[in-house]
Amino acid sequence: MGEPLTDAEIDFLNSVLDLARNGSTTELAAVVEAGVPVDLTGPTGDTLLILAAYHDHPDTVRALLDAGADPERVNDRGQTALGAAVFRQDASSVRALLAAGAGPDTGGRSAREIADFFDLSAMRDLLG
Repeated sequence: MGEPLTDAEIDFLNSVLDLARNGSTTELAAVVEAGVPVDLTGPTGDTLLILAAYHDHPDTVRALLDAGADPERVNDRGQTALGAAVFRQDASSVRALLAAGAGPDTGGRSAREIADFFDLSAMRDLLG
């Protein structure tokens, strides 16, 4: 195991997670291209993709998928990016995630379960 991260490194990585939360697609794509892992994970298991989907940023979701983000990653609460996009009723992100291979039944709180629980018929239709 390597050296522990410095406070400055932790601050930088948290700022990258904030780029996903804020939908700062251009800046996020640049740091990923510069070498930050596209599947960077925060303290609760949220990936950049999960954060972008949860905060309703479809352009950022597509950019992360284009950069190779794993659409099947599950956070510590059993949630996925697809589940987040369904919850936010973001049809654009749902379509992109499904096209990238996200499974509607993946996770402890799957996208399909979220659509059923909140009676989101349009999202249920997208999930098939």
